[in-house]
Amino acid sequence: MKILFIVLLCLQALLSVAQASAQAVAYSEFATNDEANNIQIFKRTSPSVVNITNARLVRSFYSLNPQQVPQGSGTGFVWDKQGHIVTNFHVVQQADRVLVTLQDGTTYSAKAVGLDPSRDLAVLKIEAPDEDLIPVSPGDSSLLEVGRKVIAIGNPFGLDTTMTVGIVSALGREIDAVNQRKIRDVIQTDAAINPGNSGGPLLNSMGQLIGVNTAIFSPSGGSSGIGFAIPVNTVKRVVPELITYGRVQTPILGITLLPQPDYYRHLWGIEGVIVRDTVQGSDPQRLGMRGVARSVRGRIVLGDVIVEVDGQPIRNENDLAMVMEQKQAGDRVSVTTRRDNDFQHYQIYLQAPQGR
Repeated sequence: MKILFIVLLCLQALLSVAQASAQAVAYSEFATNDEANNIQIFKRTSPSVVNITNARLVRSFYSLNPQQVPQGSGTGFVWDKQGHIVTNFHVVQQADRVLVTLQDGTTYSAKAVGLDPSRDLAVLKIEAPDEDLIPVSPGDSSLLEVGRKVIAIGNPFGLDTTMTVGIVSALGREIDAVNQRKIRDVIQTDAAINPGNSGGPLLNSMGQLIGVNTAIFSPSGGSSGIGFAIPVNTVKRVVPELITYGRVQTPILGITLLPQPDYYRHLWGIEGVIVRDTVQGSDPQRLGMRGVARSVRGRIVLGDVIVEVDGQPIRNENDLAMVMEQKQAGDRVSVTTRRDNDFQHYQIYLQAPQGR
């Protein structure tokens, strides 16, 4: 009996080798190396890609009963075995209900656990068996070069699990987020990205995640060969904070900013970030930084205007936010302001944001 069992094992091993050899022959006869690479990546990664639909509750003019109205659809991908799904913020924005459909057709109701409109990223969570959840393997976007091959998998126009292939067309691009903040260091690709691809993975030739497909430049609304993706190194930094805290833990200086800053910058002909006030007990207050005030005649008197942080020029709120996003609570930063045509210099310890 033992000898028979060993013989069966050997036969099974020989059969596996024969099947692998036959597959290799098939690839060599009918597919180029690049085609074989595409096929392997699609087979390995497509189970990680999900379809996302969102709906809003509305009341009709003739009835007070709320009804679910589809808002749109997009793409996402499995981040971990705990059921976290990564997608774009704009895919789930203003949704009252979000549904996630896995490649096998199973649909789950999802809840948002973290949102970051400034980088157009969102993390959802579904309660699915861990054996059905196949996370995407993250890569390193700092290793990208123009000309490298990339693959996008998503659900353009509702056509689920569609793959397109292209190259990295450019690096370091800048696009607008839904809250008008600038998203920098964005990847540009000519892989076809259409409505519905948003939130899907952009992969390298090893099948690793190197970006999240986010936007296109298109006069017609369809793919024109110019697509943009949030780099995976940004995603790897942001997603864990969204899972843990529900938002990105960008530290704060301890100041408030003046509303409608562009109006006042134009009015006063200045460049920089206008300090409206300092937070009680913060370093800026303790060190004497001034916000705007009113004169005895009721006119607004300008205080400190931030023009530099750690040697980086600060022209507006986007510049300040980009510097702060690279810092952590407890870091000390050098802040230079302009006040009454003089420069003021402050050494400020950054604070953690309040609340979740």
